[in-house]
Amino acid sequence: MIEIYQLKYFLAVVETGSFTKAAERVYVTQPTLSAGIKKLESNLDVRLFDRSSRRVFLTENGTRFVERAKGVLHQLNLAEAAMKTGDTPKLLRLGILLTIPSQRIQQILHPFQRQESGLVTELFEGSEQEILNRMDEGRIDLALTILRPGLKGKTTSLYHEPYSLAIASHHPLANAAAIDPTELANEPTIVRSRCEVLSETSRFFTDHNVRPRLVYHTAQDERALAMVAAGVGFTTMPGHYRMPGVTRVPMKGYDFTREIGFIQSRHPASEEKSALLGRFITLTKSSLPDMAYEEITT
Repeated sequence: MIEIYQLKYFLAVVETGSFTKAAERVYVTQPTLSAGIKKLESNLDVRLFDRSSRRVFLTENGTRFVERAKGVLHQLNLAEAAMKTGDTPKLLRLGILLTIPSQRIQQILHPFQRQESGLVTELFEGSEQEILNRMDEGRIDLALTILRPGLKGKTTSLYHEPYSLAIASHHPLANAAAIDPTELANEPTIVRSRCEVLSETSRFFTDHNVRPRLVYHTAQDERALAMVAAGVGFTTMPGHYRMPGVTRVPMKGYDFTREIGFIQSRHPASEEKSALLGRFITLTKSSLPDMAYEEITT
């Protein structure tokens, strides 16, 4: 018989693309997760994943099973949400993109938490795909993330921001109006592994025949910014990231931008939940002038 935990293990591997990361996601050891996946495959009498030394790929059967697994968990989550709603009428389940600065999230959440008496906010942070998967499963009501063409669900645009260089304020290039990528040849660089334009950034430097020296690789954006302030190296990141000791400078020809906004779940919601989401979105949009930042232009 298929167990709920096996479906959660399976979807965690699908979302993360790794047995190790999936185990961390569901708070079990990798051997425990692997045993659960093996038992699920045995129950279904099919192989769900092709495993290699470095990557995990869905088989054809695994691909077909994804939507089935999501559907089962969606129904379970609806049942759990219904029970929670009975005790907590004001429940907001919000997905937050990992690469949105903590200060920005605090500025968005604080006014609504003060306005809505009795509000309980459940937060999930993850990558774009992880958040969309959660939404498909009915596990979040609203996502604060990057808006791209073709997204499912109702979207509300909040702001656009450019990507630019983050460089130590004491660095000789910090006072430049704009930096040519060739000036960064052999400069130590910090790679943000969660960056949405990581591959594009790599191609950008390659196209300019520039190969900065990699000195630090991290999934924590605030940590990356702190290391920039310490003078460890430079990085590229969205414009809202600020810290004393760090100067934001545009890079010539580096014209990437992103649009941040809300995506609402396509799953039916009660009148009370729809009204709650509407008030949150409206208040957030009205508070945006207070969250303005100095645009970096090239």
